[in-house]
Amino acid sequence: MEEKEKKKKKPKHQHPNDQTSKATSDFAFKPSTDVKGLRFGGQFVVKSFTVRRARPLELPRLLSLPPATNHQGGAGAKPPFPSTTAFLPTNFTILAHHAWHTLTLGLGTKKSKVLVFVFESESMKSAIDRLWPPEIPLGEVNKKLIRGLTGCEMARFKFRKGCITFYVYAVRRIGSSGFSCADDLKTILQSVVALNDFLDHTAMLAMPNQRSINYAPPVAMAH
Repeated sequence: MEEKEKKKKKPKHQHPNDQTSKATSDFAFKPSTDVKGLRFGGQFVVKSFTVRRARPLELPRLLSLPPATNHQGGAGAKPPFPSTTAFLPTNFTILAHHAWHTLTLGLGTKKSKVLVFVFESESMKSAIDRLWPPEIPLGEVNKKLIRGLTGCEMARFKFRKGCITFYVYAVRRIGSSGFSCADDLKTILQSVVALNDFLDHTAMLAMPNQRSINYAPPVAMAH
């Protein structure tokens, strides 16, 4: 009887937010032409909503990393995650999501997307940043950002955090072994998992450690 009961037990389903349990060596890197891109379901209008490239300190603040992590090394230190490029929802996208949800009487999605690309080196990030636009519609991300990385392979991670879905991609050249920025990738993945769900965009912008999605550096004023 015990043997029959064991056979009936199905393997435990892994939640999308549990992907950090894998070792770095087990990350499923695939050619950029084969890796999964963004998903929209039937909400095609969302493809016209835009995301913009994040400023250096915006991603750590969105991930609610403590100040000590943001400024390791003291004055003159490099910003955190120097080989990482992130794209955040624009103000237009945040407003459009609310309008779409209202116009459809609650049937339209309020979920927007945050994209994080962790490259294997700073030089690779710099080269690709010169090719990528500072702002792009979500519907063009798969073709221009993901499929456009010819000669590269990627590992994809997806996390649902309330009204924000995080897509994290580790990017390396085809033929590379391991991932040289594995520590940064691990920190980002663990930080996303630790975040509380965003109830809506207004709440996200109001949270002390996350309102910097619209962060702008202070402007010096002459007196």
